[in-house]
Parts: sequence; C-alpha cells; structure tokens
Amino acid sequence: MNPMAPMLPAPAPMAAGPTEPVVVVGPQYCAPYVVPLTVTKKSISLTDGDFTVTDANDNVVLKVKGTLFSIRHRRVLHDGAGQPLLSMQEKILSMHNRWEVYRGDSAHSCDKLFTVKKSSMLQLMKTEMDIFLAGNTAEQVCDFKIKGSYFDRSSAFYLGKSNTIIAQMNRKHTAASVVLGRDVFSITVFPQVDYVFIAALVAILDDVHRDRKE
Repeated sequence: MNPMAPMLPAPAPMAAGPTEPVVVVGPQYCAPYVVPLTVTKKSISLTDGDFTVTDANDNVVLKVKGTLFSIRHRRVLHDGAGQPLLSMQEKILSMHNRWEVYRGDSAHSCDKLFTVKKSSMLQLMKTEMDIFLAGNTAEQVCDFKIKGSYFDRSSAFYLGKSNTIIAQMNRKHTAASVVLGRDVFSITVFPQVDYVFIAALVAILDDVHRDRKE
C-alpha cells in the first residue's frame, strides 16, 4: 500500500455527510473536504472495462484493471503510480453477485477488508447492494449500502441502513464520451470519507451491471 496518497485539490465546501471519518482502506484517503472524481470507462476493452479515475485537475489518481478471459471475475485497483491498493474478486457461483475485497494484490483472509453483495437476488431497473466490513462476520446488519440505478449511472452510497450519504455517483455527458465511445460519470465523495473505498464499490457496481447486460 502506498503510504502517501496524492493530495487532491480542495473544492468548495459541502454540507451533510457523516459526522465521523469513514476509514476502510486507510486514513490517508480521507480528505477534510468534498472530493470530486471523474471515472472514464472505455466501452470496449480487452481487459474487461478498464477505467481511470481522475481528480478535479484531471490528474490520474486511480486505475482499475480486470481480467476478461477468466471464469472468476477479478479486478485490481491501482494508485496513479501503478501500485496495487485493492484486489476485488467475485465469489464463484454466487447467487447475490458476492464480491470479496482484499488489501493490495492479496487474496488471503487476513487481508480481507470488506464484502459486497446484492441486497436481493431479483433486481431489475434498480440496484441495491450491501457492504459488510471484514469484522462483521454475521452479516446481519450491513455497514454500508448502495441504492440507485447503475444503468443511469445514478447511485447514492449510505452509512449502514441510515439516511446518511457518504458519496454520490452521476452520469457525466461530454463531447469526448460520445466521440471516443467512452462512459464518463462523476463521483462526489463527502468529507472524511475514504475515496479509494468508494472507487472500489464503483468498480464492483460496474461489473454487476455488465453481468446484467449479458
């Protein structure tokens, strides 16, 4: 894990959000201000929908790469320098699109950070996902939740089952997205929220949406 996270530019302050820091990957990824990120995803990619995450100054802060020709879906989230931060693996034959996320490029249980799965098996137009931290082995009450429509690239990320929003995602229309055949959407990460954690959730949402289309 890179001990020094990139210094993201500070935009205008934004109200609401969690009262305590939301740290999952590391405190260095929690800024005291709103972090606006842009995700650019290629429509056609030999590595299964790689996408790049940039900050407000168009600096690349994160990259997600996956494996196309594999029975088990796996994605790795890297920092801007190419160092692996998280490894995301889909559980084989999972009824709820269950994903397990590990620190770095690991797949060992001691490095497991959290699990993501669908709240229910039957989901058509809407998407609802539950997130359980590694210590929440009972998985009776989720630690975080995602609600919205990934098809419309419109989703909100919540703290547990509360109404406290920690991040939002929306489609972003640009001329380049039309001409170059790319999917572009924006993420607003609230103050003191781990933006690497949010980016990993977006990567998993992207894969769940791809499975639904297929």
